Amino acid sequence: MMKWNKPFTYLASSIIGISLSVPVNLYAADEVNVYSARKEQLIKPLLDEFTRESGIEVNLITSKADALLKRLQTEGKNTPADILITTDAGRLHRAKESGVLQSAITQALKNKVPVNLQDKDGYWLGLTTRSRVIVYAKDRVKPSELSTYEDLVDPKWKKRICIRSSNNIYNQSLVSSMIAHQGKEKTEQWAKGLVSNFARKPKGGDRDQIKAVAAGQCDIAIVNTYYLGQMINGKDQKQKDAASKVAVFWPNQNDRGAHINVSGIAITKASKNKDNALKLIDFLLSKDAQVWYAKVNNEYPVIKNAELSDTLKSWGDFKSDALNLTKLGELNAEAVRIMDRAGWR
Repeated sequence: MMKWNKPFTYLASSIIGISLSVPVNLYAADEVNVYSARKEQLIKPLLDEFTRESGIEVNLITSKADALLKRLQTEGKNTPADILITTDAGRLHRAKESGVLQSAITQALKNKVPVNLQDKDGYWLGLTTRSRVIVYAKDRVKPSELSTYEDLVDPKWKKRICIRSSNNIYNQSLVSSMIAHQGKEKTEQWAKGLVSNFARKPKGGDRDQIKAVAAGQCDIAIVNTYYLGQMINGKDQKQKDAASKVAVFWPNQNDRGAHINVSGIAITKASKNKDNALKLIDFLLSKDAQVWYAKVNNEYPVIKNAELSDTLKSWGDFKSDALNLTKLGELNAEAVRIMDRAGWR
């Protein structure tokens, strides 16, 4: 959906598949413009509430994460965007490295978010967290058989693992975290062992991996927690049935903890409404907004004492990896090279 308060001139762009907008008059003082890789239904209700409470109009554009970054690069200083909301620390790092963000997060906002869930240079903050976990077939796998990500190379998992492709940023970030903890050589050995245990060539999204486990095509899969939560609480009965056949296992609970990632927020370098952008970030880090995320999108809050949804509660408490997520972006290129050499397609 595209909605702006002010008239704009639109230029078609075959490169990024979405229209470019260039302002032709002054920006309003009572607005903030958001580019979001989150789907509209997962962000707009919160933005509408912010407008009701603050009087600041939020103009929202949603699109794919890579398309939004390309759009920001193309628009440059003429972009109307004040805020970028996207998923995965790897993507946030790409935006930082491309020069479209500014280090404008205030200390007061930083203090609301654990240090490991924010950019070390102040370019972005995590809004919510999710964990990339192991889900297993309840009727074919015992939880006692599972332990760590590293253990997934064990021959007992031969032809039993489903996972997305190496092009997927979530998998790239998982491998980046392995590099941070285990080093390049051990991570490459692990990646090769994992690939040798694939039940099929990687294909589809996280929901497809869960469906494959439910259908008996594999016995375990690596997925982001919120996808399972969406299947459990969605309206698609086939997805609900598939989700009911799997359970969550939290890896590495006796050492570093389960790998986590974020959906995050940043202020664009060319922002014309920085004060309003900071107010919106503060609102999205409020307890009410964090509880909404937990209950509607089954993501974990980044602030303390925000109530979880019943689904999140049902998965139990877990120890999460305390690695600073900036490392996921910094190690992304090496992770991709390792995945390529391992034959992870």
